[in-house]
Amino acid sequence: MIRFPAIDPVAVHLGPVAIHWYGLSYVAGIALAWWYLRRRAARGVGGWTPEQVGDLVFYAALGGVLGGRIGYILFYNFAAYRADPLAVFAVWQGGMSFHGGVLGMVTAIALLARSHGRGFLDVSDFLVPAIPIGLGLGRIANFINQELWGAPTDLPWGVLFTHPAAGGIPRHPSQLYEAALEGLVLFLVLDWLARRTPPRGLLTGVFLAGYAVARGAVEFVRLPDAHIGYLAGGWLTMGHLLSAPMLLAGLWLVARALRR
Repeated sequence: MIRFPAIDPVAVHLGPVAIHWYGLSYVAGIALAWWYLRRRAARGVGGWTPEQVGDLVFYAALGGVLGGRIGYILFYNFAAYRADPLAVFAVWQGGMSFHGGVLGMVTAIALLARSHGRGFLDVSDFLVPAIPIGLGLGRIANFINQELWGAPTDLPWGVLFTHPAAGGIPRHPSQLYEAALEGLVLFLVLDWLARRTPPRGLLTGVFLAGYAVARGAVEFVRLPDAHIGYLAGGWLTMGHLLSAPMLLAGLWLVARALRR
């Protein structure tokens, strides 16, 4: 058993202003994605200029954040936000849906591709290797916030969270599992593929399918939201349900790319 380290969710206090680790994870994720994509552009990948990379990161981040917040409200906690609409802006309390973020980024990519006269998959293939950077940092922020923890476990790496809702029992650190799988592993796979001139659509397909597999695997040990619970069979969660279309779309894109 590992006791949760004494980490304050607030990274810095500047008078009345509190800067949370959760917010810093978004800033760091966007900055690192911008740096990584600029390096790809500097190698001549896709014919992108530094200015175009900046536009891509800005619109993708905006679409991801807005989509993530709206998706969480619609998919996970609509009743609570309908009762307290101003809570929509309390982003430091968490409450983001990656599946909603994907829909937001898809919209942003489609608009950007159209404005630059590029194909959707040409833009998404360039972008997706950078997305796991933000995913990994976001999951670490979830851990610091003591949210989205896992089911009880007697494994030696079970974490004893100090949050009262955790029940004072060791739990799977599912946030760190996701940080490793959706963040580090997925990034390494996509970066390796990206350096080998993959066929059009392969990177996008691997990203979608890879995320769905990683998320679906962790969902088996991650405790579902208390107000939603398991949807069926004592194991099916909202995360499973929302990941299924991503898996199917990803596998279809991979098969389509390999046929080419």
